[in-house]
Amino acid sequence: MKTIPSCETKGGPLHQKAAKDTMPRELTRNPVQKIWIPYKDERPALPSQSCIPPLTNSPTVIVMVGLPARGKTYIAKKLTRYLNWIGAPTKVFNVGEYRREAVKWYRSYDFFRHDNEDAMKIRKQCALAALSDVKSYLSEEGGQIAVFDATNTTRDRRQMILSFAEENGWKVFFVESVCDDPSIVAANIMDVKVSSPDYLDCNRADAMEDFLKRIECYKATYQPLDPDHYDKDLSLIKVINVGRRFLVNRVLDHIQSKIVYYLMNIHVHPRTIYLCRHGESDYNLKGRIGGDSGLSYRGKKFSSALRTFLEEQNIKDLKVWTSQLKRTIQTAEVLDEQYEQWKALNEIDAGVCEDMTYEEIKERHPEEYTLREQDKYYYRYPTGESYQDLVQRLEPVIMELERQGDVLVICHQAVMRCLLAYFLDKSADELPYLKCPLHTVLKLTPFAYGCKVESIFLNVEAVNTHRDRPENVSEMPRPSEAVTISVQE
Repeated sequence: MKTIPSCETKGGPLHQKAAKDTMPRELTRNPVQKIWIPYKDERPALPSQSCIPPLTNSPTVIVMVGLPARGKTYIAKKLTRYLNWIGAPTKVFNVGEYRREAVKWYRSYDFFRHDNEDAMKIRKQCALAALSDVKSYLSEEGGQIAVFDATNTTRDRRQMILSFAEENGWKVFFVESVCDDPSIVAANIMDVKVSSPDYLDCNRADAMEDFLKRIECYKATYQPLDPDHYDKDLSLIKVINVGRRFLVNRVLDHIQSKIVYYLMNIHVHPRTIYLCRHGESDYNLKGRIGGDSGLSYRGKKFSSALRTFLEEQNIKDLKVWTSQLKRTIQTAEVLDEQYEQWKALNEIDAGVCEDMTYEEIKERHPEEYTLREQDKYYYRYPTGESYQDLVQRLEPVIMELERQGDVLVICHQAVMRCLLAYFLDKSADELPYLKCPLHTVLKLTPFAYGCKVESIFLNVEAVNTHRDRPENVSEMPRPSEAVTISVQE
């Protein structure tokens, strides 16, 4: 039998060293990288700042590319609204706004000539200032996605952005808008550009002429993305002629696939979206939530009033969508329109609290009641859903709404709040308290950078089911850390 020297026995120096080497290192959370990393020699084991490889969940910079008046800002704002709605903190950094801050008075297209050296220096400084703010947003303010909204028409400028992102360990996804249809470009200039701050004291004809010359300045140095050769290693999508065709290259992660999925579904054609809740139900009268009750007498009157309203609107090819619950179907049955049932449009699932009044919930499940009052968006009913869950469930509905023309959606209070929050760019904190009264139609008309909302009450009284945000929510007694509700199988 081999004799083991005392230095190798348990507790000896070599054993202690081996034990130290095999013990798990202390973990620390890095707020920028958003991961847990081991300590090494009492310092975080971070890669060199000069070349940080993108992590799976590292921030993303979306870089817009294209000539002026190609809808880049429209895409940037719309994409940002969608990404924020699905829970990815996103912000647009429009370099044009930095330029207007640096140069208070815009004189003419000469500022955008590539041989105007002084102006070129200012424009580069503005881009660098915007990138500095991008870094602050992604590194210090909890942002996940930054949209760098500028023309970015040269390879030098795009390489500058790529190098900046690589230094910080961020992913980059390019979105190029290409349009060679003169009628679309002219319409975009008249709809948006001639009313921009650059042309406040200029008549529309002169503004149009100047802007067309500005486009020519950019054309002189424009280098489109080339996914077949020069840019074959970049992640990108080309949107051609407002979505008539798409070219996609190297989609590398979930966020990039979401971006592509969304951009391939939106369109710019004029349309109107009508949102309303079902007519007043028997459960509404009793103050009960959830369930599958039918319409009350006044709810049936609302259905008839809704039919009259639609006839007065004289909408051609209107599509009508309902949930699969009785109260929305009964509301649609009276209309002289075909309708489609969507399971995704069903009301939020209240789980063990279905069919209860709020007073009953407070009495039987006080901890759950308090938790929901404290954080209504993220709170999930036991065996049920949260508003956050509902947003995810409604994403296919939003995608289909973006593809369609005129649509009437007959839905429920929580569902209508989620849909309305998307179109009005409301935060998760605001969403659960949006007012969506019974027997009222919200007429939504999307335009260039937003959405017009018209509220139309159809003169049929109904109960008020809205509950305001609690004023003393911070003073509520904190529920126990572990709350258990037994559920009968």
